[in-house]
Amino acid sequence: MPEIVEGGWLVVVDPQVVFADPDTSPWGSPMWAATVPHVATLARAYGPERTVVTRFVADPSLGGSWGPYYDDWPFALVGDDDPLYAVVPELAHAAVHVVTAGTFGKWSVLRDVVGDDAHLTVTGVSTDCCVLSTVLPAADAGATLRVVGAGCAGSTVENHVRALAAMALYGPQVTIA
Repeated sequence: MPEIVEGGWLVVVDPQVVFADPDTSPWGSPMWAATVPHVATLARAYGPERTVVTRFVADPSLGGSWGPYYDDWPFALVGDDDPLYAVVPELAHAAVHVVTAGTFGKWSVLRDVVGDDAHLTVTGVSTDCCVLSTVLPAADAGATLRVVGAGCAGSTVENHVRALAAMALYGPQVTIA
């Protein structure tokens, strides 16, 4: 397990039912079951006060390319309180701070909790979508990020590896652990 960054934050990107089980959702990661124990260990180490859980909830009012996106994925157009968008039981109480957004990237809502010059250890799902979309804008804004590869789950193993490689290109702002 990577060491805890003093004064840093653990960010767990979208550990939700919709992404956790390919039998429950077409967005479910086949890697999640092997990933969640690593995330739970990190969450215990950081503690709930220094952990932020993000949530994705469909927001069809965003317009633009989101309209055709939800034409392809109508199952996702359920309310915030639908069990599909619940945080998985293993992490339901891992964080005091829970932020929700209707976009893949969560930096816009995370920075209100962690601040602009944050040191973030990032885990979550999907490495090749919401994790990548959160990490790169945070790095661009000046945050220092460490992405824990074993704490991330991709849509496929290949896409997971490719996303980690893309984020590694942003060193030293982003490191892969």
